[in-house]
Amino acid sequence: MAPPRPLASALRALLLVPTLLLAACGISRGPAVPVALENDATVFGNPALRTWDTALNQPFMDQIVRESMREVDLRREAGETGPLPTANYLAISGGGADGAYGAGILCGWTAAGTRPEFKVVTGISTGALTAPFAFLGPAYDERLRKVYTSVSTREIATSRGLWGAVFDDAMMDTVPLRKLMKTLVDDDMMQAIARESQRGRLLLVATTNLDANRGVIWNVGAIASSGDPKALELIHEILIASAAIPGAFPPVMIDVELDGKTYQEMHVDGGAKAQVFLYPPSLDLRNMAESRGIHRDRVAYVIRNARLAPEWSDVQRRTLSIAGRAISSLLASQGIGDLYRIYLITKRDGVDYNLAYIPDEFTVQPTQDFDPVYMTQLFDMGFKAANTPGGYPWQKRPPGFVDGEPVALPPSMPPSTPAPTK
Repeated sequence: MAPPRPLASALRALLLVPTLLLAACGISRGPAVPVALENDATVFGNPALRTWDTALNQPFMDQIVRESMREVDLRREAGETGPLPTANYLAISGGGADGAYGAGILCGWTAAGTRPEFKVVTGISTGALTAPFAFLGPAYDERLRKVYTSVSTREIATSRGLWGAVFDDAMMDTVPLRKLMKTLVDDDMMQAIARESQRGRLLLVATTNLDANRGVIWNVGAIASSGDPKALELIHEILIASAAIPGAFPPVMIDVELDGKTYQEMHVDGGAKAQVFLYPPSLDLRNMAESRGIHRDRVAYVIRNARLAPEWSDVQRRTLSIAGRAISSLLASQGIGDLYRIYLITKRDGVDYNLAYIPDEFTVQPTQDFDPVYMTQLFDMGFKAANTPGGYPWQKRPPGFVDGEPVALPPSMPPSTPAPTK
């Protein structure tokens, strides 16, 4: 999810290890996939269910094409011969509790009566937790609103303390999140995702494979449609892994198969590789579609659950303070770079680019990592911005880019004001 507070805490614990002269033995795990074989490991014995983020494997590509063509086939079966409708894509970024802003936009969009059905929905980190609800549409808005306005930190994770941080695999325990996930994403929801997949729609979520040091894109719709008895469990693991902040939340160990043997991969927050993704740059969308006789308009909506202006802070002259601030800066810069990457891809492929992000004027500070008061205010801001006659004020270019010419970024934001408490 990439919020700065848990990451800073995790870093602080790691830096204390040599200071305390403690040597943790580490938690046992299954054997990792050998590097020479990492391209061949599969889940459920099906190589089409996932791919590396920068090198798409052919079975995955074939599956994507089959799913995309289902829409065309269904229209032909129904006797529809007119032009294909606009294909709408939604990409939702990480941001921890700031995911409340994107959730508010989606619910406000529904209230305005202008929210489209999305051909493709992608998510990373908190965006991965939002993505299934966004994919299934307005019928799941109330569930989405509840998650991002009423869930507190203790319903996400509990602290393991310093001893746990040293000898365990993370500062916090995500047992509460696992319980919540089973309640939110149940078998009925998985079946609904499978039905939408059969209509030619795609739900994609990204994680980071720490063993391979590579991003992984999972076709959640194909997993839901697989019929495997462990499909729902795997979906839970993928969603939790995508939100597993390294050092703060435990990694998720995912079992894979290769030549009759079982291995374990260590997966963490997809934000370790990217804050948001639309589709891999190596996917030449326009040429791929036109080579199959598909001609249609395409619109991309990118929700960045973060502020884009630099946030000022009085950094203390201390190792932990400096290191934590540097990590926050790196994540913010990575997020802006992702927006530029997506912009260039959409320009190449003729896709209309639309960007949303938290306005600079929202300066409220949370009192905990997942503060319901803070999240409700952020949700309400997104809701009101989208529920207007003119619709949400989507930006047509990434920050600092106007008419092809770079311009100055907004000035640094002033220190935030504390959130009101009940």
